[in-house]
Amino acid sequence: MPAADPITLLLAGQYPDPETGESLAAESYAVVIEDSLSGSEADLIEALGVGKCVAVVSDRSTYEVLGERIERALRGRFTVQSIMLEAGPHAEEDTVDELVAALAPATDLVIAVGSGTINDLTKLTAFRHGCAQAVFATAPSMNGYTSLSASITSGGIKRSFRTRTPLGVYFDLRVLAAAPPRLIRAGLGDSACRPTAQADWLLSHLLLDTPYREAPFALLAEDERHLFSNTAALLAGDLETMRHLVRILVLSGFGMTICNGSYPASQGEHLLSHYVEMMKPPGLPHTFHGEQIAACTVAMAEIQERVLDGAAPRLRPAHVDRRAVVEHFGAPIGEACWREFALKQFDLAALEARLVERWDAIRTRIRGVTVGAAKLRGLLADAGAPVDPRQLGWPAELFEDALVHAREIRSRYTFLDLAADCAPR
Repeated sequence: MPAADPITLLLAGQYPDPETGESLAAESYAVVIEDSLSGSEADLIEALGVGKCVAVVSDRSTYEVLGERIERALRGRFTVQSIMLEAGPHAEEDTVDELVAALAPATDLVIAVGSGTINDLTKLTAFRHGCAQAVFATAPSMNGYTSLSASITSGGIKRSFRTRTPLGVYFDLRVLAAAPPRLIRAGLGDSACRPTAQADWLLSHLLLDTPYREAPFALLAEDERHLFSNTAALLAGDLETMRHLVRILVLSGFGMTICNGSYPASQGEHLLSHYVEMMKPPGLPHTFHGEQIAACTVAMAEIQERVLDGAAPRLRPAHVDRRAVVEHFGAPIGEACWREFALKQFDLAALEARLVERWDAIRTRIRGVTVGAAKLRGLLADAGAPVDPRQLGWPAELFEDALVHAREIRSRYTFLDLAADCAPR
């Protein structure tokens, strides 16, 4: 790694913001990425200095992979409460309530042993209990390990709950390299969306003057260059390539924390995925979040290229109103979606005038941060990740609906909005 390692600088509170020069800091105390962590687990947790009463949360699968080892290592120095969920738990608020109720009152630290779902559940559980959280990863499957939010389904809608960044985050690369290939590909998918997410966020900034920051993308640049050059090595057990993926996942989470939201890592591609999750018919095959993001990222990159390759868009309103949104999504979800979408009811004439005035500058700037649909498709396919919704078992009609209606879920302005408003009516 380069001498000025961004993770080390962030933990020390000394990472220089590329735009302002101010020193940026991570909220975590420790991020440890090693070939093996076997034998050091108790030392790592003791170094956090949070107390001796810990709860270790795993599910049946992650307990066998790593949870039993963690608990055995900690029992000599800590009071350990073992909480094991059924295999394949869902990140739902009811499960959080159950975990909060199950915690021993004196719990000082909740330790997640798992990946996305387990981390989100324990993050919100620890926050509501009022104690710290740490996580031992079992798969490099998503970028939420170091974020300050938990993605939890509440009332039928996937929401981001504000929590705290984990105090300690630990990655045993040998464990991660042995994870199921689909989970490794999922982590690649969650990383490969950086170009589309940055392009969407930059569009909103350049067109609507919304806030935007370069820091979260500068953090990733060096590791992304290495990872994107050889994604096939991830599935060959190459620990150095795995290290680059893990670092990207860690730095992406810190980037979201720095920006006080998921803006740099979740834009149009995530809206497409969230829409399918919300509207999926019974019997749809199970897919991991990152697998969905992989396919949706390619689709989003194609939309962005199509718009950027054209002349300044001429806007024609899509005539989306409250009744249409509520009828499509059903109440009460439709009402919640409308409250979000209503925030994007702009004066299209004024917006078009701004597009005409700024289009050349806008697309030049955005093209400078993109990778291109063909390259994204290739680097994902090299690792066997899905690049088309049909590979996920999604019906064509469902994804076509997502392309039209996913923008109605949230207030973020993306190329989904611009493409919809400049499409022929």
